Amino acid sequence: MAPIGVGTWSWGNRLLWNYVPQRDDPLLLHTFQACIKAGLTFFDTADSYGTGKLQGRSESLLGQGLSRLPPGQRQRVTVATKLAPYPWRLGRHGFCKAAAASRQRLGRPIDLVQLHWSTARYAPWQETPLLQGLVDQVRLGGAKAVGLSNLGPRRLRRVAGWMADAGVPLRSVQVQFSLLSQQPRQPGGVLEVCQELGIRLIAYSPLALGLLAGQYTVKHSPSGFRGLLFARLLPRLEPLLTLMGEMAADHGSTPAGVAVNWCRAHGTVPIPGLRHQRHVHVMEQALGWMLSAHERQTLDQASRNLATLMPQNPFQSA
Repeated sequence: MAPIGVGTWSWGNRLLWNYVPQRDDPLLLHTFQACIKAGLTFFDTADSYGTGKLQGRSESLLGQGLSRLPPGQRQRVTVATKLAPYPWRLGRHGFCKAAAASRQRLGRPIDLVQLHWSTARYAPWQETPLLQGLVDQVRLGGAKAVGLSNLGPRRLRRVAGWMADAGVPLRSVQVQFSLLSQQPRQPGGVLEVCQELGIRLIAYSPLALGLLAGQYTVKHSPSGFRGLLFARLLPRLEPLLTLMGEMAADHGSTPAGVAVNWCRAHGTVPIPGLRHQRHVHVMEQALGWMLSAHERQTLDQASRNLATLMPQNPFQSA
């Protein structure tokens, strides 16, 4: 798995990212090409990415980008997608149509098929049959490996054990992880369990919706929901952002580069959302350096009182 991946939640999302197909599709396809040239070849998506009638748009855009690559380049790209355990997707065959639709949009088998969230909070009996269905996808050749998303440490241990017994080891688990969302690295948390069991932890939202990118201020913030969140949190982040800016200057980088490399320094694979070629350039540069142990510890300390600021996924299990 690549050291830094590409998150595509914003590719088709109108609610938070103001996606407009006619304006954004050419831009996103250029961004995809720039990612490939920069060596960013691990992409994470989901069948639910895209608002309303645009559901699946992110997968479709990735499929278009993949179709334009020469065969050799296409084979070097890894695509992970998440299937949503909607209430109507029931039983061992509940994901069959969804997985087939994802493959059709992507134009290829799924490299890493993931359960988007645990059903433990509302339908615990639904989870094991759905996981059996994902294992079946691997056995039948529709996917190469299985991952999880939004699971806590107790649920992770249980599911990892079940999958090992089923003969299809768990490849990865994806959770929200950033300087403003550090629950996974608490003692006994998901990060510790992953290290113990040899599971890769994929860190989504490593830039905290852009709060850690270093490009926003109280007087200059995005519109909509993100703007409301930024207005509430940015005044508290000034000392941390100043420190990140100083570290970025030392490495010829940006605060965004510091944020993703902090995730890497804790042994995770961050998947920042990339929508523009300038975002790709920042991540390409971030691939070339790592935080020292002292820098990581300094950031750990500076963010200690901010480590739970970001809203958590309501479907995150224990």
